[in-house]
Amino acid sequence: MRIVFMGTPDFAVPTLDRLHADGHTIAAVYTRAPAKAGRGMALKPSPVHARAEVLGLPVLTPATLKSEAAAEDFAGHGADVAVVVAYGMLLPQRILDLPRHGCLNLHGSLLPRWRGAAPIQRAVMAGDAMSGVGVMRMEAGLDTGPVAMEERIAITEGMTAGELHDALMPLGADLMGRAIRALDREGLTFVPQAEEGVVYAHKITNEEARIDWSRQATEVARHINGLSPFPGAYFEADLGKGPERVKVLRALPADGSGAPGTLLDAACTVACGTGAVRLIELRRAGKGGVASGEEFLRGARLAAGASFA
Repeated sequence: MRIVFMGTPDFAVPTLDRLHADGHTIAAVYTRAPAKAGRGMALKPSPVHARAEVLGLPVLTPATLKSEAAAEDFAGHGADVAVVVAYGMLLPQRILDLPRHGCLNLHGSLLPRWRGAAPIQRAVMAGDAMSGVGVMRMEAGLDTGPVAMEERIAITEGMTAGELHDALMPLGADLMGRAIRALDREGLTFVPQAEEGVVYAHKITNEEARIDWSRQATEVARHINGLSPFPGAYFEADLGKGPERVKVLRALPADGSGAPGTLLDAACTVACGTGAVRLIELRRAGKGGVASGEEFLRGARLAAGASFA
C-alpha cells in the first residue's frame, strides 16, 4: 500500500521500520521539526526523522497542517492510508479525509480508557492491571474513533512507565503491520468504542512530579514508577549543602511506618501516610548515574531519621 507515515518519538520508530520492511511504499514521513537539545542547544531531529533519513525516505516537518498549502501537499502524496503514531500535532478534518482508507492511529492504551496525551504513564500511576495498544481510525475528536485491533499486556508490580513503553513498541509495530495487511485485503473491521469507561490521560505536568509522602504507600510507589524515567518523580533532602533535588526512578511498597517522608532504615525505606515505600533506584540532581537505595544513602551520608520533603 501507499502510506504517509506520521510520527515523532522513539515509540513510533518500530512501526515505521515494520511498514518499510513489509514492502509498503512510504510516500512521505511527517514528523515534528528538529528541536534544540543538549548543552549546546543544537537542533536535533526527532527519532522518526533520523530513522527515515537512514531508510532513504522523504521527510516533511510542517509547522501546521491547517493551511491550504499543507492540504495540497498532503493530497499530492496519493496515499491509500496515513499511519499516525505519536505525531504530536492535531490533524484537521480535511487531512483526515484525504487518504483513500483514512488515517489509522496506533494508540498506547486500551480505549476508551486513557484517551489523550499520556496513556502509558497514567495507566501505571493508576495501578491498572492491564495495558495495551490499539489500531483506531481517526476522527476529529480526541481518540474517539472506532477500533479495529488490540493487543494486551500485563502491568506487573514495580513496572515503570519506561518499561511498559518499551514493551508496547514492538507489540504496536506488529499490530499495525497486521492491520495494514488486513486493510489491503479489505478485511479490517472497525468497532465503535464503548460509551462507558472513558478516561482521559492528561499531559504530565512538572507540578505532579514532586512526591507526596502523605499518600498511601501503594499510591506513592505507582506515582514514582509512572513518572519513570521522564520527567521523574522527586523529593528534596539536605545532603550536606542545603536542600537538593533527588529523582526516584523505581519504588515498591514496603513494611514500615512513621512520619511521612522519614527515612526508616539503611535499605532506603521511607514512611508514607499509610505504610512505607522502598526506594530502589535514585538519581541526584546533576549526577548522571543511577544508584540503588543503599548506594544513594552511603554517598549522601544519610541515616534513619532523615527527612525527605
